[in-house]
Amino acid sequence: TGAMSRTTLLSIIIGFTKLESALGQCFQDPDTNAEWAQIINNDTTSTEFSIEGSCCQETVCGLGCAEETPPPAKGFGIAVMVAIAFFVVVGFASVFVIKGKSENFFVAGRSLPLWVITATLASQSIDSNALLGCSTLSYKYHFWDGACLPVGLGCSLILNSIFLARHINRDGALTLPDVFAKRYGKLVEVMVSICTITSFLCLLAGNLVGMGAILSYLLSISPEGAIWMSAALVFAYTVAGGLYSVAYTDVLQAAVGWLGCMTLAFYSIANEENKAPPPSIGFPSYMYPDDATCEMYDGVPCENDATACCYNTEKWCPSDDNCVVDNGAYPFGDQRIFHDQMTNAHSLTPFPNAVVFNWATIFVLAFGNLAALDFQARCMASKTAKIATIGCAIAGCLTFVVGIPFAYLGSITRVYYGPDSARASFETDSCNIGLGLPTCALWLPDQDAFIKYLTNEVPSFLGGWCLIGIVAASMSTCDGAILAMGTVFSHNIMRNLGSFFPCIRKDLVNEKNLLSMARLIAVPFTVASALIASFYRSSHSLGATGYLLIVAFDIVLASVVVPLFGCFYAKKPSPLAAFCAIITGILVRVILEFTLPKDGYLLMPFDGTEFLDYGAAASTAFPAFFDVPIDQRWDPSVEGEQCEQPRYNDWTGVDSLAAPIAALIVFVFVQWLERNGPLRSFAEDGIMGKRNILSYLEIAYN
Repeated sequence: TGAMSRTTLLSIIIGFTKLESALGQCFQDPDTNAEWAQIINNDTTSTEFSIEGSCCQETVCGLGCAEETPPPAKGFGIAVMVAIAFFVVVGFASVFVIKGKSENFFVAGRSLPLWVITATLASQSIDSNALLGCSTLSYKYHFWDGACLPVGLGCSLILNSIFLARHINRDGALTLPDVFAKRYGKLVEVMVSICTITSFLCLLAGNLVGMGAILSYLLSISPEGAIWMSAALVFAYTVAGGLYSVAYTDVLQAAVGWLGCMTLAFYSIANEENKAPPPSIGFPSYMYPDDATCEMYDGVPCENDATACCYNTEKWCPSDDNCVVDNGAYPFGDQRIFHDQMTNAHSLTPFPNAVVFNWATIFVLAFGNLAALDFQARCMASKTAKIATIGCAIAGCLTFVVGIPFAYLGSITRVYYGPDSARASFETDSCNIGLGLPTCALWLPDQDAFIKYLTNEVPSFLGGWCLIGIVAASMSTCDGAILAMGTVFSHNIMRNLGSFFPCIRKDLVNEKNLLSMARLIAVPFTVASALIASFYRSSHSLGATGYLLIVAFDIVLASVVVPLFGCFYAKKPSPLAAFCAIITGILVRVILEFTLPKDGYLLMPFDGTEFLDYGAAASTAFPAFFDVPIDQRWDPSVEGEQCEQPRYNDWTGVDSLAAPIAALIVFVFVQWLERNGPLRSFAEDGIMGKRNILSYLEIAYN
């Protein structure tokens, strides 16, 4: 019978002939589970089946259970913790340099030379988002899904070099909101401060996720515990030494981290035999897709179709304990990079391509990062405007050189931990027409795959060095973010509370207590970021480190970037134009966030089967590439055998692009309306009078 044929074939493929006592619930639908029980038990009355000593993907689909990866050697954890301790000691030592002066704490006495500025700017750019996030995204999806992170960050530094760095340095400001305060007044200053602090809460959280993922895996502690440990360590030495601590530890971290990361990346690219998963060798009864693959693996004529070519069982699997097999996930093989991925939505067929979101990511990072508090703080700390300009340009190029190779490591990681590896896991209750799979269609990527690659597949010294480099990169951005938030809140918000609330003393924060206040305020911000990181940890569906990086600069792109350019490129920067642009950008971004279709997959609804989401298990028949009688192969056109797949429909990225465009239009329009003078003067301290925004619109209309 068909049932007996299936049971016999599965036994051949996976090497089991008897199932023991644990009950398997491999499908959400009880009827589907019962149907499989009848096949597996060869009993038409069965409603349950056993997976004792097995697993759902093996029992149902004939795919071997995912092999466990050995735990990392203790030496990796020891090496990383020693490196962290060393960085912390250096940070604490710098407390003797700042000598209690706020200018030393916030902008390092405006004394940093080119080599320090370059290192500290690049260290802020090359963090765990750009490295761990890049490699993880390119492993889970493909090259450009990861590469767009360092590309966007590097472009941002180059744009900053061209348009803003020299102006920021010459302005003599203590923080980025100070630049706005000089042109637009206190109201805009506070608005910008709130937006940038919100942005940096997400940036810090993203890096805590990355650093926590490494410490959690190496030290065998919970992800949440590792996140809080990371937050405490970075906070301690940042508030001790301020920007001196950040700048000089950044130089040290750059020397150790960049070299280790680049060495590992180029070693792997040069020495790995398979730079990407090759065409699948398959398993007993696997049918090859073409003659080239057949010849590659010495295929033999299939039993049920002599014109087709099948897996050579005699050569590759002479006995159950001597088999060379994979999961048949790459019939034609994978590639390191598809060169049309950023121009062709269908370049990754039969898999979907998030081409719109990837372009949006580059745009968000390239322009949103111009309003990064840490980037601009380093421009302010530069000894001269020329140093700030050159430092940004060199740091941008370094971001490309160090970050982009990590995207190539994604395909190498897929060789060891991808869908064709022995460690692959699949969702049994899933189907996909484009892949021709009635069950076990959805691959479940390993969230720690790249860390496991570093601790198991490369020389231990290089793997450990790279891990130290990623942690060092995370620490360099974390300390910069903590410093920036504490500085801006104490200097630009607390100092201005008296202007907004008469009951509060205007000298609540002054030169004498500013430094202490900045250190104190950094505590709740660090805690808030750790809470965000604990929620959006690596195992969360949206919690990859790169996601929080994009969110961080999406916030300031919508609100702050347009008036920032207005500070230096508008003839007479208008406080009203800046105010309206910020409000417009925020409103457009928030409205579109909740009105555009978003299913959480970041994929636009392009045509083609590759843009259909996975459905629930559709059939008990074999996939079409199995060498079985044709009536036992899955035919999705048959009634009752269909795979119900909704089309992806996520317009994320459109809102990120629309918000700054709307803000720009409003800013230019209000500037034009005020070409002959302000429509409504702000008070001397930059706070609007009694009229509200409706009054301004009424004046503009009349």
